[in-house]
Amino acid sequence: MKRVLDDDLAYEILSAVGEIPEGRVASYGQIADLIGRPRGARLVGKVLSMAEFYGDFPCHRVVNSSGRTAPGFFDQRMLLEAEGVVFKDNGCVDMKKCRWQR
Repeated sequence: MKRVLDDDLAYEILSAVGEIPEGRVASYGQIADLIGRPRGARLVGKVLSMAEFYGDFPCHRVVNSSGRTAPGFFDQRMLLEAEGVVFKDNGCVDMKKCRWQR
């Protein structure tokens, strides 16, 4: 049976995101793995798109597995650069240098 997105699941995801230290990034899939839902990357993205309703979390520190920032999140790159996150010439985060290793 599929688990419906509820507040407990949202807070579980956002708590994992809250652990990402400044200057590091995680992928949506990495967060999904941390909460025991290895196929839940899209679910993580959905929750992050609604994070403002749950409080203040560092959602800007989550990118896709290639290091691409979220479409429509225009300040994400600026916020990451302010924390020292390194971007490659193609506009993606340098995941080799900046991926959070929990």
